Amino acid sequence: MEKPVQQLALVDCNNFYVSCERLFRPDLKDRPVVVLSNNDGCIVSRSNEAKALGIGMAQPWFQIKELAEEHGVLALSSNYALYADLSNRVMTILADYSPRQEIYSIDECFVDLTGTAELRAVSYAMRETVRRWTGIPVCVGIGPTKTLAKLANHVAKKHPRSQGVFNYNDLSEAQQVKLLSQLPVKEVWGVGSKLTRRLAEHDIHTVLDLRDAHTPTMRAQFGVVMEKTQRELQGLACIDLQEITPPRQQIIASRSFGQAVEDCAVLKDAVASFVANACVKLRGQGSCAAVVQVFLMTNRFRPELPQYNPSLAIALPQPSSDSLLINRWAGWLVDRMWKPGYAYKKAGVMLSEITLASQQQGDLLAPLATPDGKLMRALDSLNERYGRGTVKLSTQGAGLLWQMRQDSKSPAYTTDWEGLPAVRC
Repeated sequence: MEKPVQQLALVDCNNFYVSCERLFRPDLKDRPVVVLSNNDGCIVSRSNEAKALGIGMAQPWFQIKELAEEHGVLALSSNYALYADLSNRVMTILADYSPRQEIYSIDECFVDLTGTAELRAVSYAMRETVRRWTGIPVCVGIGPTKTLAKLANHVAKKHPRSQGVFNYNDLSEAQQVKLLSQLPVKEVWGVGSKLTRRLAEHDIHTVLDLRDAHTPTMRAQFGVVMEKTQRELQGLACIDLQEITPPRQQIIASRSFGQAVEDCAVLKDAVASFVANACVKLRGQGSCAAVVQVFLMTNRFRPELPQYNPSLAIALPQPSSDSLLINRWAGWLVDRMWKPGYAYKKAGVMLSEITLASQQQGDLLAPLATPDGKLMRALDSLNERYGRGTVKLSTQGAGLLWQMRQDSKSPAYTTDWEGLPAVRC
């Protein structure tokens, strides 16, 4: 019996951050809107109206301020709590359509629809259900592999005739060749600008060129990842769905400061917050870390200022996920690195040598150095119930001098009672 063609759907939220903002601001409809990155630096999401003005993704905001004033472009600070909450709602809805789902990013999700009857009708229903229940517009691209599903989603977004759904599997061989010959190779999943230039040196300019290129040459010149990409374009699945996200082997928490920091106590305050965030993720996956690393950075975009970018790591006596213990070591590292006379612009914490908490090797000659975890479980439980940051470390978040700049942040409409919209009659 012939195996049925795999029907992998990539569901992608359209202009996700902007769509989240418009959900609670109907007055933003048809208006050019952009959402900015940390410290209101670069553009990370654009409405279609903003794209039509030529505003690019990752473009620094200061470069287009005059254009924004001329055309009435509204710039909003990132509201990650709002975006994460709405993302969770979208992904929960999509999980009802298949037992196999991979959440690829905050606004993208793979859903295996193989064997689904009336696939096209189900795809439109899925799209409409997400829009009606959350207010977030999505597009659906379907293909036999993850790479082709991503390309199909690109077509679904760009071509109005698709009405938000495009199935690559429905095309004949001739139609597939025509489509792939019209798509630039930069639209392939994982092919960035640098790789696009290298491929052009081999006379590969379109997706079809890459699909039909000499495979041994591709592997020799670009490695096994490129070979997998090429075979995926040929319809051979080489990248499986990850239904269960594997535990992270490294956890990094860092942030650029809203203003330069010159005080050691303020640096330790920021690092304590990063430790807390990293340890929550560590405990969330049931792991412990054996190595703690802290790094500090001055502003490399200000070469006229003294530059100093130290980094130190230390191996813990025993692997741990305890925020108090890890924060003490992180603070000790800050004390070792800090030097007066420098304006620090960024700091971060990295936890590595991560292993499962249930598989720790103890020391027969030393008492157990790590707590039993009851305090951390209580801390996580309270913060989950009453909101992140309700219970903090004593050295965490005491000052606001290092917090990132968010001059135009919208309310936390769905995660904070104070931000809940009120209707007055």
